[in-house]
Amino acid sequence: MNIDRMEFIAWMERIMDRFDILNEHISDVQKQRNNIDGEELLDNQDLLQMLKISNRSLQRYRSSGKLPYYTISGKLYYKLSDVHQFIRDSFNAPFKK
Repeated sequence: MNIDRMEFIAWMERIMDRFDILNEHISDVQKQRNNIDGEELLDNQDLLQMLKISNRSLQRYRSSGKLPYYTISGKLYYKLSDVHQFIRDSFNAPFKK
């Protein structure tokens, strides 16, 4: 079975188009899964990387009630708006001389 170059290129382009469609679909599913009421949810790993803190510090913020969290199927999640509010509340005003 011989196929010419143009046929092969067209075939490969169709395959790549399908991969692009599949990639968009996977991205949409991930966004929907990590959203609740239209708000993005972050897990522990996301938050540790975002805030550059240790796991123990994150646990301390949860235990003290400074950072609200939600448990879904045994996994901890944080609303992005709650994280932003936590950062605002933790921000210290600069010292005045």
